[in-house]
Amino acid sequence: MKESCLFCKIASNEIESKVVAQTEDFIAFYDIAPEAPIHILCIPKKHFSSILEVQEADKDLMGRFLLFIKEVAKKEAGDSFRLVFNTGESAGQTVGHIHAHILAGRNLNWPPG
Repeated sequence: MKESCLFCKIASNEIESKVVAQTEDFIAFYDIAPEAPIHILCIPKKHFSSILEVQEADKDLMGRFLLFIKEVAKKEAGDSFRLVFNTGESAGQTVGHIHAHILAGRNLNWPPG
């Protein structure tokens, strides 16, 4: 856990969130500033600032992360959703902890902007 990381604090229950699903390694919760009717964030509890920090040794954890995201998305959004990983400030990453956005519940335009 990185002490100053907002998402690490959510993962350790230091900050309350509306949890959708949780395992020993991952947590999914509703975004506090939703961009769609369904806007869920999924994070690994292990801190990575972004996908750029993921290493070969993390492939099992990251594979299980994708399966966790899939199960959350199927349960909450069905078979139509957008999955987004923002990496870096100019791409829209506002919290320095790897996270996936599950967006659904309305028509989502392309390109996303």
